Amino acid sequence: MGKRVLQQRRGKASPTWRAPSHRYAGEISYPKERGFVRGTVRDILHSTGHSAPLALIRFDNGEESLVPAAEGTLVDQKVCCGPGAEHREGNILTLSEISDGTAICNIEIRPGDGGRIIRASGSYAYLTSKEGKMVNVRLPSGAVKRLSALCRATIGVSAGGGRIEKPLIKAGTKHYKMHARNLRWPRSSASARNPVDHPFGGGGHTHLGKSQTISHDAPPGRKVGSIAARRMGKGKK
Repeated sequence: MGKRVLQQRRGKASPTWRAPSHRYAGEISYPKERGFVRGTVRDILHSTGHSAPLALIRFDNGEESLVPAAEGTLVDQKVCCGPGAEHREGNILTLSEISDGTAICNIEIRPGDGGRIIRASGSYAYLTSKEGKMVNVRLPSGAVKRLSALCRATIGVSAGGGRIEKPLIKAGTKHYKMHARNLRWPRSSASARNPVDHPFGGGGHTHLGKSQTISHDAPPGRKVGSIAARRMGKGKK
């Protein structure tokens, strides 16, 4: 029968594939208080599971929050959150209060979820336009996403930009990078394996030896490659 293919083992959600969250600094969240509140940056933390440094903010109401630090954030810096906050980097405002063309990060998808997108180091989005209760935000990919005007975001660019410009240089560095999130590395290509290890394995060369497209009705052990692909190859102009 051979081994289970990689997709099957990953889908089983065993400890091999679970991220080691016990080593993370904590969960990213905005304060529960929706009104105006002031805070102070107590520390800048490095978290294994996040590419950007995290700012530990203690607010005047006693609540503490971990948010991705914006570029230029310093320890003991004063931060404001809520309606009426000053429009400057590091402050947290609702999208309805942020002017068009402003770079923002750590944006909520739904009001109150604490920030879900644009959290990687050096990433940012632009607020392009407002349409009543909805706001249009241009993501780094170029796509435009419509969000509720009540969603909150941090003004500025997420800190830690340029991280991927530095080469890893050696395999050991790559090992620790992948190990931080429990990603399996190194991994060989499917066509380089034995026939018992993968449907694409076997043969004296790297060609698959069969079509890469597969039906939706195929059994789990065979459902690898281009599943129910409409077409293959480079598109013709």
